[in-house]
Amino acid sequence: MRSRRRLYPVGRLDADSTGLIVLTNDGELANRLTHPRYGVQRTYRAKLARPISDSQLQRLRRGVKLEDGPTAPARVRQVGERVLELTIREGRNRQVRRMAEAVGNDIVELQRIAFGSLRLGSLAEGEGVRLKPSQVEALWKDAKANG
Repeated sequence: MRSRRRLYPVGRLDADSTGLIVLTNDGELANRLTHPRYGVQRTYRAKLARPISDSQLQRLRRGVKLEDGPTAPARVRQVGERVLELTIREGRNRQVRRMAEAVGNDIVELQRIAFGSLRLGSLAEGEGVRLKPSQVEALWKDAKANG
């Protein structure tokens, strides 16, 4: 999609990750969605190198120690022997990958499936859609919930 306005990416994905990324021409919305102060949820589907143990799951749910400080507790749902959905509110650089490493596992595939109330759904890789006004309004609510 073309835009004559300046576009701000909301969040980032590293070279080894796929999934939902939002582009907006509203700099204030982009700031509120990404600034840690607002605690907007990001949900990832992670395929692990090895099956995860109950103790590893519990550690992720409580929060783990990383070299740049402890993480907040994550919401973690196991959807397969080696597949998790993790919801975090911080968004540090490579955070989900580093959390898995901290509990003794590695991520082999990582996809962001939700950002706030916005879900990736069946959108194909490389595809984009223009958000409906109701979706933009919901993102504003997500950004104000904790601010």
